[in-house]
Amino acid sequence: MRSSNFAILPTFLIFLFSCSEKQQETGKDEKAVTILVQPFKDMAPDRSAAIVKELRKVYPNVQLLEPADLPANAYYKPRNRYRADSLISFLSRNTKKGFVTIGLTSKDISATKGKIKDFGLMGLGFRPGNACIASSFRLSKNTSGEQFFKVAVHELGHTQGLSHCPVKTCFMRDAQGKNPTDEETGFCKKCRPALIKKNWKFNSI
Repeated sequence: MRSSNFAILPTFLIFLFSCSEKQQETGKDEKAVTILVQPFKDMAPDRSAAIVKELRKVYPNVQLLEPADLPANAYYKPRNRYRADSLISFLSRNTKKGFVTIGLTSKDISATKGKIKDFGLMGLGFRPGNACIASSFRLSKNTSGEQFFKVAVHELGHTQGLSHCPVKTCFMRDAQGKNPTDEETGFCKKCRPALIKKNWKFNSI
């Protein structure tokens, strides 16, 4: 998961860009899934379209869904935030086999980190999983479009089984309490082959 700090959910160890650190196992090429981009109604249509455009450069099967209402049960009123784990549960329930859904929101999102009940994040994704969430709330205004894509593709990487990567320029880098997206240039030589086995393409990045 992406965030300005670490976050831990019960039963899942979740760092800034992910939910766990189990090593990715590679094997035979897997059947391609379809990535569904689910914007919530607070997200500007042009930003959702931009994410879809960039994702299609690295993955062939991406569909943009109609905007959805943010689930009321995910709202954390004391901090005016939405719980990232609850948003993922909502998305996961509506994701059929053979699909992976990424939710997009401009709202602040959070999760539990140790004794901190509500900790702000940029994104969250279980590894592996069929759903993840990315928020533009904490991104730099001048480069938020590029940063938002990097947050999104990072969380999708976790759903595909990737853990954090020690390479500082890799999209799967652990933020370690910061926002390193401007330093990230693509998936590294280790992470890229794992995604290629899952039908990702890398002609552009």
